[in-house]
Formats: sequence, structure tokens, C-alpha cells
Amino acid sequence: MPDALGAMPVSGLPARVGLGLKPQHFRDVLDACPDIGFFEIHAENYLVDGGPFHHFLGRIRERYPLSVHGVGLSIAAETPPDERHLDRLAALIERYQPAAFSEHLAWSGHGGRFFNDLLPVTYDSPTLDRVCAHIDRIQTRLRRQMLLENPATYVEFSTSTLSEAQFLTETLRRTGCGLLLDVSNVHVSCTNHGRDARAYLDALPLDRAGEIHLAGFAHDADAIGAPLLIDTHGTAIDQAVWELYAYVLARTGPMPTLIERDRDIPPLSALLAEAGRADALLATVAEPPGSRLPRLQGRIS
Repeated sequence: MPDALGAMPVSGLPARVGLGLKPQHFRDVLDACPDIGFFEIHAENYLVDGGPFHHFLGRIRERYPLSVHGVGLSIAAETPPDERHLDRLAALIERYQPAAFSEHLAWSGHGGRFFNDLLPVTYDSPTLDRVCAHIDRIQTRLRRQMLLENPATYVEFSTSTLSEAQFLTETLRRTGCGLLLDVSNVHVSCTNHGRDARAYLDALPLDRAGEIHLAGFAHDADAIGAPLLIDTHGTAIDQAVWELYAYVLARTGPMPTLIERDRDIPPLSALLAEAGRADALLATVAEPPGSRLPRLQGRIS
């Protein structure tokens, strides 16, 4: 794709709070119809033609906007994205017409083997070229712009010649994709690497953000006893993340915001309570007159 910095793509999601859709909550959602802005699914749980997941998702999609979040394209791998995976993903997107599609700046496969983790990359020119080429292929095949998520990392490479913020900014500029800003990942990575989270956020083109993620993490320590945060999506959102979220909203105005919970899934009511806290923060920020960002065009001609 050509340089699309001027297009400033954002998602078609409403600037409200959404939840990750979990099987444990299918019936509760249909029975209660909670006042939620959207639901998000992990694409890889739905890459089949039928079954109960599709039965419930189809009914829920009739009532709510949908965001599709991929975890298996391995965008930063040495090899291009798997074409069969892209075909199945394209069929899923065609079926449900989501308001947004996103993936991670990470890799998870090599030599035909796949790992149950999202692994970090070297931030340098060869990696940048490779990642941009892979995103171009994904967007061309899916016929839509995607959002790229900043990673949670625990190690970094001494051979990197770009900061993560520089790498992300240049990737967005060259590919025309948008940013999925995971505020929890910002806190986790900056804590692990001893960096200022607000300075990191200030270095990002936040006007390219189309969705925000908020999630919980676990506390650990590294080999020398320094704090180490692990992105688990298995706990309530930490106060430090809420404060960073408020900092972001003060710069961006209201944004589509997802509450993520992938482990130790609580009752729907607990997630709705966290959504209510995010809603309250959204209500405190008002878009300045004339600053509304243009909406993402869902398809590329």
C-alpha cells in the first residue's frame, strides 16, 4: 500500500467500551443484552464453518458491532503470513463484517512450528521492511486496513537501531494501517525495561489509534530481583493502567476501548463493572470542536 499517513485511519467501532466475548457469557449476553458498545473475538476460535461458537456469535452480531482480533498471523516472522490462514480469516471477516480487525507486532511461528506465545522482534531496518511487506499482504488479501497492536515484552535486543515507538510509527506510515493501543502492554513493557510510559505514549502517533485495550497482569521478579510484569489477561485492571488510560484519553478524546480477560474468567457482571469504570473516564473527556477523526474505510478498492 502507498504511504497513507494523511488518511489517519481509525476503526469503525463506536467510541464506547466493549468486552472480549467468551463462551461462558454467550447466554448471559443474549438474555441480558448489556449496554456495551461492542464485542471482540479472537479470530482463531472461529476459523471453522459451523458449530456452537458460530451459532451464538451470529445472534450476538445481530445486536452489537464486532471487532476481530487475530493472534496467529505471526506478522514479524521471517516467512510471509500463511495463505491458508489468510483465506480462512478472509472468510470469517466476509461472514461477520466486523468494524475492525487487528493483529500483533510479534511472531509466533518458525519453520512450520507454532508457539503458544507472542515473541519479540529486533527493531531495525530489515525487520521493518519484512513487517511492512507482511502487513501489505494481509491488508490486500483481507481488502481492509488493519490495526497493529504494540506488544508486551520481557526482553529486548541489543542490535535494535530503532525504538519501539519509532518502529511502530514508521510501520503505520509505510503501510497505512492503524494502531491498536494496548495501554496495559505499554505499562508492562515500560516497567520491565525501566522506561517512562508517558514518554513512550508521547512518541506514538495517537491520532492513528483506532482502538484501546485494557487488561490485567501478574507481578514477578527477574533473576536480579527487579520487578517483572507478565501480561496474563487474568486479573482486574491495575490502577497504574487506569491512570495511563486517562492520560491517553486526555490526548485523544473518547476512543473505542476493550476490557480484555482471557484467563480466570469472572462472571459477566464483574467485567461490566470494569466497563463502567472505563465508561466513566470516557465521559470525562470531550472531543475538541473540529477534531473528530475521519472514519476508517472498511474496504480497499
